[in-house]
This record gives sequence, C-alpha cells and structure tokens, in this order.
Amino acid sequence: MMLIKRILSGIALIGIIIVALSVEWFFNLAITFFIVIGLYEFFTMLENKGIKIYKYVGIGIGTIIPLSIILRFESTKGWELLFMVLVLLFLILMQFKRRNNSGVIVDISTTLFGILYVSWFLSFLIKIRQLPMGAGLLLAVLLITKLGDIGAFFIGVRYGKTPLMPHISPKKSVEGAIGGLIFSILGAFAMRPVLNFDYLHLILLAVALNILGQLGDLSESLIKRDCQVKDSGKLLPGMGGILDEVDSLLFTAPAFYFYMSVVLK
Repeated sequence: MMLIKRILSGIALIGIIIVALSVEWFFNLAITFFIVIGLYEFFTMLENKGIKIYKYVGIGIGTIIPLSIILRFESTKGWELLFMVLVLLFLILMQFKRRNNSGVIVDISTTLFGILYVSWFLSFLIKIRQLPMGAGLLLAVLLITKLGDIGAFFIGVRYGKTPLMPHISPKKSVEGAIGGLIFSILGAFAMRPVLNFDYLHLILLAVALNILGQLGDLSESLIKRDCQVKDSGKLLPGMGGILDEVDSLLFTAPAFYFYMSVVLK
C-alpha cells in the first residue's frame, strides 16, 4: 500500500513538472509554493524540537527571495548578500522584545539557516529556468538528480546490504548509492542533445551532481534525526513532505546554476 501511494504521488509530481517545464509562470508559482511549504515543514520540525522561532516571519522573509528572482529585482549586484544582512539585523532586533534571553543565538541562527537552506537554495531552480535554454537545463538538473534518487531507492531496496551511514540514515546502502550514481550518468547521457557536452564531460557532471544530491539527502536525514521525526511532513502520501522530495535538489540546483553560468558565457 505504501509503495502504491509513493507511485501515485510520484506520478502527480511528474505531471506538475511536465506542465511547469512548458509554462514558466506555473513553474515559478510551483517553486514558490514548494518553498513556502518547505519552510513551514522545516520550522515546524524546529518547534517540535523546542526551538523558539518566528515561524511565519521566517516564511514571509523566505518567500521574498523567489518573488524577487521572478520579478528580476536586483537593486545592487550583490543584493542577495545585502538582503541576508538585513534579515539578520531584523531577526536580532526582534529578539529585543523577548523577556527570556536564553537560546537567542540558536533561535536566530536556525531561522536564518532555514531561509538559506530552503528558500535561497531552492530558488536557484527559478534562476536556471531564466538562463538561455532554461527549460532544457532545468530538465537536465531535475533528471540527473532525481534519477539518482530513484536508482538509489530501487537498487537499495533490491540489492542493498552494506549500510552507507547508518547513524544518519539506516536504510541507505552503498549499493543504493552506486545504483543512484549509474542512473544519474544515464540521465546525463539522455540530456546530451541539450547540454551538448562530450561523454566524459557528462559523466563528470553526473558524478558531481549525484554526490551533491546524496549529500543533500543525507543532510535532511541528519536534520530529521536531530528533530526526531521520520518525515518532514505528510503532504505527499507515501513520500512524506516537500522537503523529503526536494532535499537532493537543494545542493545540486545552486551548483548546476553557477557551473552553467560559466559554461554559457
């Protein structure tokens, strides 16, 4: 039953992705929605851990990032750094009204981390969509990254025997990681007409993105273990929350964007 729910949720996500690749405004809306829900899931996990944060303030600030990219707002060349400095200042000022100063540093740090980790990193998918041939490049990073996830899951379930990092994620295996790497390489090969790289270049790109994707997956598993939860949320039946599905993209999207920004120059 769980596998059926997982497959149905996967089909629904694939449908959303297909529409999003074709219609830019829908894609922007979908990513903004994922960021809002992802931030809600992240801050809720922290609240369950006992960390006092301004959840909805953090979500509001985090929503500004994708919206500013969609509207192509850039007051200065390094506006994102300026924005983060202002956010940090704002979070510090908000602490002045607290009567209990215990945990102030943790509260500020975790709120800022959530905004960076979820909102800023995931917003790079919007930036990729805005590049020349953006739809094709977006499909490439999604295919390479998510095929790695799919390969790791199915190969791990079927052949997994050697634990990868049992203290972080007991179900992940070395065999699954290798399977995910092979699937990512196949995904890169499939995107050769779009990327226009030679096969060695595609393999190196796939390996780099797969490693980053697996690190993203393990990082979220580490956060969930610290917060003592199995899934980040329950929005997707059989799959968990939004963060559970986009965790591998949180590291691959920024890396792919910066790399392609250099290659396309």
